[in-house]
Amino acid sequence: MPVENMLAEFLGQNILYLLLAVFIIVCIMAGVRIVPQSEKYVVERLGRLRAVLGPGINFIVPFLDRVRHKVSILERQLPSMSQDAITSDNVLVQVETSVFYRIIEPEKTVYRIRDVDGAISTTVAGIVRSEIGRMELDQVQANRSSLIEAVRTQVAQQVDDWGIEVTRAEILDVNLDQATREAMLQQLNAERARRAQVTEAEGRKRAVELQSDAELYAAEQDAKARRVLADAEAYATQVVAGAIAENGLAAAQYQVALKQVEALQKLGDGTGNQTVILPANALDAFADAFKMLKGR
Repeated sequence: MPVENMLAEFLGQNILYLLLAVFIIVCIMAGVRIVPQSEKYVVERLGRLRAVLGPGINFIVPFLDRVRHKVSILERQLPSMSQDAITSDNVLVQVETSVFYRIIEPEKTVYRIRDVDGAISTTVAGIVRSEIGRMELDQVQANRSSLIEAVRTQVAQQVDDWGIEVTRAEILDVNLDQATREAMLQQLNAERARRAQVTEAEGRKRAVELQSDAELYAAEQDAKARRVLADAEAYATQVVAGAIAENGLAAAQYQVALKQVEALQKLGDGTGNQTVILPANALDAFADAFKMLKGR
């Protein structure tokens, strides 16, 4: 029997089994879905939401279930946006913002909003204008971190119903018009000049205080020296008085003679040409002093 006839007879007898096997293989291939790590698949059954497939191997019902949306769950960054806003003190500023987000519940996102980037951009612009409208210009520039946190929190609340998580919000820059910049520069220069004047005045005040402290210290030292000298004079007077009380007038004359000799010695130690005028009886007094010292 020819091979062709045998093959034809085999196929004729087993055609149903072969078709069934092919059908099963096709169903298995159609029912297996391998989802990448960075995506989620939204599956519909007869036009209605059936399931959300996560990363890995998943099975669906062939011919009934259909993967309608393939959604990336990676973090995304909106293009930098620039919008005008007016502060509470009526200053026009141009704010440049950027927002990072990711889709965490794609079944909400694909059925509730069409243009995700556009919707988030509009939401951010409105919130930024509202927040800046409550703040003065100085507060906007000084409290940028709190402004960023307020914008991020409010944007997160607004987009939560869309299955979106805002991971980060940034205010990249706050620009002013030329007239406002010039006015702020003038104000800054005036503030610097005022601070310089205050610093100079404080320096002069400190110098006066130091000079006063120095003069007070000198006066205190002079007073101490005078007090020591007075104590010494008092002691010397007390000693002379005691000597007079014990030895009579001769002791006092001896002390006077000693002082006279010390005065002559100081005159002799002086430099330069000096003329000293003495009374007529000075030599006699000095002679008596020398006699007393010699006798001593």
